[in-house]
Amino acid sequence: MFTLNCKGRLLLIDRPVVMGIINATPDSFYSGSRQQSVDGALQKAETMLGEGATLLDIGGQSTRPGSAFLNEEEELKRVLPAVEAIHLQFPDCFISIDTYYSKVAQEAVAHGASLVNDISGGSFDAVMAATVASLQVPYICMHVKGTVETMHENPAYDNVTQEVLDYFIRKIAAFADAGISDIIIDPGFGFSKNSAHNFELLKNLEVFQQLKRPLLLGISRKSTIYKTLGITAEEALNGSTVLHTAGLLKGASILRVHDVKEAMEAVILTQHLRPGQN
Repeated sequence: MFTLNCKGRLLLIDRPVVMGIINATPDSFYSGSRQQSVDGALQKAETMLGEGATLLDIGGQSTRPGSAFLNEEEELKRVLPAVEAIHLQFPDCFISIDTYYSKVAQEAVAHGASLVNDISGGSFDAVMAATVASLQVPYICMHVKGTVETMHENPAYDNVTQEVLDYFIRKIAAFADAGISDIIIDPGFGFSKNSAHNFELLKNLEVFQQLKRPLLLGISRKSTIYKTLGITAEEALNGSTVLHTAGLLKGASILRVHDVKEAMEAVILTQHLRPGQN
């Protein structure tokens, strides 16, 4: 069980929870996640919350291979209207801002976000850790190797599970020293990793429970699923549910997903496999 302080509101994770993805982008790899208008974002938020999402993750920049790079001002123009509108319409929703820019994190929290989700683990912006510490919100730290330009190029590991675990041990200590109280870890499926690395991490996911931090699984509709099955991202819902189920059985606390209803069904059913459940 984990309790996270989100700007004075407590987020209790006493069973796995679902985070719905809302991308204020024209080029995210899965077209179903793209919401370029505020009305579209509101409608998507309403649907996801109605299906059981506890959190919504709003991002303005695609990080798929070959995506267009945005500076922080362009990213702000995309995400702030959606963050503010969703916060006003659904004030009880926990909103996460998906960004590696400290300025975007700061502005988004001022407009209603209550978590920061950083794919770079603080490595793309030198003042991200200090900014999040000053905001006093939970921080989702993802594992990645390289830069924005190189993170998808020919990843190599001697032991991917051990390297990612060591990375989090270092990062958790550094962020705690910086004053960040609540840290969520994300192994970074699809970032600086090929399909073999992703499956190896998923097979060993229970290793990360020793860190005693909430574990986020972000594998929904990714290429590890659709390329392995020889299909497209649009056809990868069933495959996503299979790997979500595997992740839940190995200790995932948060599922970051495009499809909330199916993810919630996986959460509910796997809960019945736990000791003491009928």
